[in-house]
Amino acid sequence: VGAADSDPTLNKVSEFRDAFWRFLRPHTIRGTALGSCALVVRALIENPNLISSSLVLKAASGLVALICGNGYIVGINQIYDIGIDKVNKPYLPIAAGDLSVKSAWLLVVMFAVAGLSIVATNYGSFITSLYSLGLFLGTIYSVPPFRMKRFPVVAFLIIATVRGFLLNFGVYYATRAALGLPFEWSYPVVFITTFVTLFALVIAITKDLPDVEGDMKYQISTLATKLGVKKIALLGTGLLLVNYIGSIFAAVYMPQAFRRSLMIPAHTILASCL
Repeated sequence: VGAADSDPTLNKVSEFRDAFWRFLRPHTIRGTALGSCALVVRALIENPNLISSSLVLKAASGLVALICGNGYIVGINQIYDIGIDKVNKPYLPIAAGDLSVKSAWLLVVMFAVAGLSIVATNYGSFITSLYSLGLFLGTIYSVPPFRMKRFPVVAFLIIATVRGFLLNFGVYYATRAALGLPFEWSYPVVFITTFVTLFALVIAITKDLPDVEGDMKYQISTLATKLGVKKIALLGTGLLLVNYIGSIFAAVYMPQAFRRSLMIPAHTILASCL
């Protein structure tokens, strides 16, 4: 018998760690981290002479703030979706009874306070305003009496705005500010922001496909409940195809901004997988 199996305290710590990780929705953290890292790297590639070791700590604090914001948004959603999650996602910690509502509230408040504190301390008023806007949109998406997730078009626009435009624009703006540079769009950054925003739109449209049963039971109107799973799956596939074809055209018509030898075959392969 291992130590973790015989020690009640260690068992509780292990159980909480597992519940906490599920509460954070790891796939959303991966998406947030990958998207933000892509924009930071893009800004550094454009200005290699300005790279310094002092930027590493600032970048790390920014990533922590983004993860806190992400934790707040997915956490507040779980708090108000307990009944729905018991049908659609019974493995989530609150729905499964592995995390109390009181503990969940404590976590989301900590996430919001920590994230806002980091951003306000390190990134100035403009980025703090964008961060606050993201938290606000995440709140009205889930919290009554707003609960914008009840309205399909508003719901997917909120998700696309937060996970697409705000994340990409905010990270790139903050990175250039940290480098001492004014904000300036470039073709690659416009491409990344547009691509990810459309990708986030597809996620927003299709994320409810497995949740039709619970959404119908609790009268949550989504595109999947209104139009049917098959139609929404086809719509999502079509939008992804447009995204990949648009990427190929961007590489063909703007060779000065994009590496054709990489973008064309990569997006052709991804499009063919659909």
